[in-house]
Amino acid sequence: MDSSYDRYVLVAKKEIPVPPPLPCLATVSCHQKGFVKNIPSVRGHCCVSTAARDLWECLFNEGYRADVVINTDNSGVLYAHASILGMASPVIKGMLRKAKKHGHQRLISIHGVPHDAVRIFIRFLYSSCYKKEEMEEFVLPLLVLSHVYMVPQLKQLCEWQLERGSLTTDNVVDVFQLALLCDAPRLSLICHRMILKNFKVISTTDGWSAMKQSHPKLESEILLSMIDEENSKKERIRELEEKKMYLQLYEAMEALVHICRDGCKTIGPHDKDLNEDQAPCNFAACRGLELLVRHFASCKLRVPGGCVHCKRTWQLLELHSRLCSDSEVCRVPLCRNLKDKIKKQGKKDEIRWRILVKNILRAKTIGRSPFFVSIYD
Repeated sequence: MDSSYDRYVLVAKKEIPVPPPLPCLATVSCHQKGFVKNIPSVRGHCCVSTAARDLWECLFNEGYRADVVINTDNSGVLYAHASILGMASPVIKGMLRKAKKHGHQRLISIHGVPHDAVRIFIRFLYSSCYKKEEMEEFVLPLLVLSHVYMVPQLKQLCEWQLERGSLTTDNVVDVFQLALLCDAPRLSLICHRMILKNFKVISTTDGWSAMKQSHPKLESEILLSMIDEENSKKERIRELEEKKMYLQLYEAMEALVHICRDGCKTIGPHDKDLNEDQAPCNFAACRGLELLVRHFASCKLRVPGGCVHCKRTWQLLELHSRLCSDSEVCRVPLCRNLKDKIKKQGKKDEIRWRILVKNILRAKTIGRSPFFVSIYD
């Protein structure tokens, strides 16, 4: 008997076709009848049909065998089902346990927000659906409801809606305070940046005046952050100006070597004749060095400190000597002599020059290429 049963099972298994694999659940966006539905990725599979979602909508709209009565502002009333509300929100589940019973129905209240916002919120608990225009109109009370009643999916949707189009200079202060109360750090950061960026306009709005009256400490914190932002901006500008100066000094060093080694068509050759069809000079700094070089060649004072222009030229020559990788083959005047002079310099001056050289090399390395790579092959 056992053997015949086993044969029957084997035959049955052979005759039954292998079912296809179930589809994986991904994030779904469904637009139907003016509703939008977002389903986050979860483990396992989902075969929920459109008909099932329509059934959830009908269950909410018709309130068939509803066992919960929800009282809202302006004497509004909504009917719902305890099993659905309790599974969708742990806070409402706790409210239902303590709720008073009126016959077979339990009574709970949701006040402080418009009746329509509560209706949209309860409907979302049924089907995770909402109308786009209703979300835009009631996004702030829905954010409060989703936070208070612990519905993270709706809370994320409200934050997304606010971040991508609903923020204005008129409501950003209110949204900022609400984001802080509702523990929405990303939204509060976006609001804070918008306030700092448009402070002059926002500080004249009614929302800012109301915040000054109700939360003066928050106003002072924003003003302090404004000061920090301004200081940071000035510091960034200062750093960019310094980097620009270091790059200009580096380019001047390149141009100086170019003049003394190759000869420059802008200034004239050092010790060689240039062809008339030679391409124009690519070193922009040569134009600035031309006057210094010509003046230095003809100035009678020429000693450091005797002439302002000559002093600048001496400084450029000394800077070159500190940057030069090989003074034995370098054709820049006084390069080797200045290197010997550096060894006798005081410690204080040496530290100052070393910092300057380090900053120049760092700015050039970050900005373009290492120093003198193309010159000393």
